Amino acid sequence: MELITAFGAQDSPARVDAPTREPFRIGLVQERWHPDPAEHEEALTAGIRAAAAEGAKLVCLQELTLSPYFAVTAGGPEEAGAVPEELSGGPTTEFAARVAAEAGVHVHASLYERAPDGGLGFNTAICVAPSGELVGRTRKLHIPVTAGYYEDRYFRSGDSGYPVVDVGGARFGFPTCWDQWFPELARAYSLAGAEVIVYPTAIGSEPDHPGFDTEPLWERVITGNGIANGTFMVTVNRIGDEPPLRFYGSSFISDPYGRIVAQAPRDRPAVIVADLDLDQRRDWLTLFPFLDTRRPEAYGPLVEGPGG
Repeated sequence: MELITAFGAQDSPARVDAPTREPFRIGLVQERWHPDPAEHEEALTAGIRAAAAEGAKLVCLQELTLSPYFAVTAGGPEEAGAVPEELSGGPTTEFAARVAAEAGVHVHASLYERAPDGGLGFNTAICVAPSGELVGRTRKLHIPVTAGYYEDRYFRSGDSGYPVVDVGGARFGFPTCWDQWFPELARAYSLAGAEVIVYPTAIGSEPDHPGFDTEPLWERVITGNGIANGTFMVTVNRIGDEPPLRFYGSSFISDPYGRIVAQAPRDRPAVIVADLDLDQRRDWLTLFPFLDTRRPEAYGPLVEGPGG
């Protein structure tokens, strides 16, 4: 597993005042899905240990952390053999809590959460402290409906809003994958005070358009949303072939200026550990005060729908 580090914060071109905090060190683990559950958990655990050994305070994992990306089939959970799990006491939360305690770090993971009414479940991101406490839970809001990504047959839209979680003095938002494409969501998190937005992700090839590589567009929209909102973006994609999809990895961290702090390869497991100078948010939004110069009274058309 390749280790990629970016230690020491980059310069902040808009800086006037000295930073008020030490950089926050974050890790992410890019992996493929291993059909053997024990092998899969060990691969993820090895990545978490490696990031913790480099001083990461939080380690972030891919979407649907312990399972294959089962939404490739339109037939829904029964056809795919996908079984939702309980949040408390379920395998993903238990795994995250166990490894968080062992490594002494917060662990961010993703799971197929069972809904109380037994219908379609939720695509849920969690954050677990070394103590085992569940400190964050966010249900994916936007649900894709495209070929190979039939998530509308598995998940309902999330209802948890835009919670911001304090981890070691840094303020995090934990949405998921398809949420990356929506500027409204990044803006909502920024208005709530998020400094870092983390997206567990499963994205790759397009079955109906095999010659179309969407990776550059994906990267561009995420960094652009970070610029517009003064946030660091942490995107943890998976790699490997899960027919009909080939996931394109390329997990990355970008800063409020849109610069790529560190990036993983497209096709190999990797651990990224990077320092985030959180006061870059203050610097950039002081020079370009996007949040303070908004005109929400003029935004009615945004909630009226096309042609409203």
